[in-house]
Amino acid sequence: MTAADELGINHTTISRRIAALERALGGRVLTRGAAGWELTDLGRTALTVAETIDGAVRALGHAGQAGDLEGVVRLSATDGFSAYLAAPAAARVQRAHPRVAVEIIATTRRASTQRSGLDLEVVVGAPQVRRAEAIRLGDYTLGLYATRAYLADHGVPATIDDLRNHRLVYFIESMLQVDDLDRATGFAPTMRQSVSSTNVFVHVEATRASAGIGLLPSFMADKHADLVRVLAPQVRIRLTYWLVARAETLRRPEVAAVVAALRATVDERRAELLGD
Repeated sequence: MTAADELGINHTTISRRIAALERALGGRVLTRGAAGWELTDLGRTALTVAETIDGAVRALGHAGQAGDLEGVVRLSATDGFSAYLAAPAAARVQRAHPRVAVEIIATTRRASTQRSGLDLEVVVGAPQVRRAEAIRLGDYTLGLYATRAYLADHGVPATIDDLRNHRLVYFIESMLQVDDLDRATGFAPTMRQSVSSTNVFVHVEATRASAGIGLLPSFMADKHADLVRVLAPQVRIRLTYWLVARAETLRRPEVAAVVAALRATVDERRAELLGD
């Protein structure tokens, strides 16, 4: 049904076309696995050949426009990465290749076992994936931040143990799907939950509103002069962004252009990501 929705046709037509393709190729191109439908070896070979043909046809069509790529690349990434890294990377691609559109879906989750409808995924923590490639993009840090008003009212924690007297602004524990983010609070004694959300921008704004001490990405929190870093030497949690995609998807020229732009943007902002 997902493929039918993507193509704007009904699933019966999809099934009929797949059956015709399998008759022409003399074998199955799809098999049902534990996580859903997956390509067989024959299916992956057919996809590689089809992408080669598609690339050649596009190259012929744009022979008079050297270097001009075309297509839609759909990217899934965390909220912070989407706004501060994926968006400028997409703009870089647009400037170089105006016929390439980049769709960014902001979500915080593990890498999908089935990447239907997505070309690229950016996740936090080393992904455990099959039949896909994982590319390390770069590290970033989380730190503790609060407003001067909050610290004036509740005191400045001098030690890790002092945090038990403060309220934490962070993710909703029961809804957090990312192991590395879930473990990030393990440095501290139990802190009372204050405002929690599935969206990191809510964390930042709740912290700026003096709801508590926020565990925030440094590259986001450091942009706000009203936030003060707390226990900086003791609390500096380093996490890693990873990019996940199928090998055949990475071979598409428009996808390769987006990946190159993401890597360049992360490299340029490395010091900012690490809070240096």
